[in-house]
Amino acid sequence: MVPEELVDKETTDLIDVSIETKKGLERCMTVSLPVSEIEQDVDASLKRVGKTARIKGFRPGKIPEKVLRQHYGEQVRQDVMTDTIRISYARALEQEELRPAGGPSIEALPSDDEDKFSYQATFEVYPDITLKPTESISIEKLKVEVEDADVDEMVAKLRDQQADWEEVERKSVAGDRVIIDFFGKVDEDPFEGGEGKEVPVIVGEGHVIEDFDKALKGLSAGQEKVAKVKFPKDYPSEHLAGKKAVFDITVHKVQKKVLPELDEEFLKKMGVEDGGLDVLKDQLLESMNRELQERLKSETRNRAFSGLLKANTIEVPNALIEEEIKTLQADAMKQLGIEDPEKAPPTSEFHDAAKRRVGVSLLVQELIKDNEIKLDEKRVDERVDEFVSRYEQPEEAARIYRSNQELMSRMASGVLEEQVMDFILENAKVKEITSSFKEFMG
Repeated sequence: MVPEELVDKETTDLIDVSIETKKGLERCMTVSLPVSEIEQDVDASLKRVGKTARIKGFRPGKIPEKVLRQHYGEQVRQDVMTDTIRISYARALEQEELRPAGGPSIEALPSDDEDKFSYQATFEVYPDITLKPTESISIEKLKVEVEDADVDEMVAKLRDQQADWEEVERKSVAGDRVIIDFFGKVDEDPFEGGEGKEVPVIVGEGHVIEDFDKALKGLSAGQEKVAKVKFPKDYPSEHLAGKKAVFDITVHKVQKKVLPELDEEFLKKMGVEDGGLDVLKDQLLESMNRELQERLKSETRNRAFSGLLKANTIEVPNALIEEEIKTLQADAMKQLGIEDPEKAPPTSEFHDAAKRRVGVSLLVQELIKDNEIKLDEKRVDERVDEFVSRYEQPEEAARIYRSNQELMSRMASGVLEEQVMDFILENAKVKEITSSFKEFMG
């Protein structure tokens, strides 16, 4: 490899640069360098190689130049050209005051001038951003509270989760569970997934496609039925989407749901040993409020940043979008437990989200710079203490957490993001909108 200081002093001072603006943020930069300087670097590198090279029949340091070139000339030249382009590219960017948003595409250019070597670097630059006044941003901020009725509904859900099923001798109604065999055909042909034995289905819960669900109402144990079913056009299996099928259904059992009493046994299952139902409700209220505050914080952040993005239309570099798409795709694969890259969700699914995230990131960085927002270290410490409070030994957990540079960096980034959100909310036009807990939490 040619020493950087050699190219920096002798070559890059003589480079000739021209810039062509392409579509959007794309730039095409042509760089020309004297061939004589490159040849000097090649000669100097060969001499250094010759001091330690080992070639049969020659002592190190005594190898003729012609022999050295035969053995090492091509590799040395490639190394020199790689370093020359790398260093001259960096100097050209500095000289032209350009900020590339991604790596360049490099292409050597043919030249009529034998004394010049030229190459072309194509890349995208960061957009020039001039933020609109924060006061021009309009945001609707949600106000949500947990009501007694919400807690009661949660208790009802817990009872429902602990319910038993009791066989009944009557026709099925919505909410019943039927145990069935089924066998389906499309165009007289069986299809994959179209057969099941003793499958439990809760009637009217929407766990199966609509026509099939409707066919399960009004059936008794031992009854057989032929059901005509049409698969929705957006059905996940493409070979069934929009198709008509016929199912033979046999009912083995009809069962009704039996909810547990709100007694001591039920409360113990919920982790309440003393204090009765009121203690359970207090625990649920605390848990629901904690989850609500986390969701509200996330929603408020999204609305603040959406307002920032709406008020400031900017062009986003495709290179940064592509990087973000890869990150989102990798995260999705991890969440879905997918290891085979060929089974990864298509990149097109992440394009809009990636573009938004990159746009918000660029605007947030500009907002931080323009308003000199500094990281609140005290707030970072408070977040760490809050995070480790869930552990049995919070002091030890905090020590381990603070010694991990990556974890602390993530925490600091999150806190700085919160500070930006607070800044936007303090200065923007904020309208408070009331929503119910059930509506907001879905």
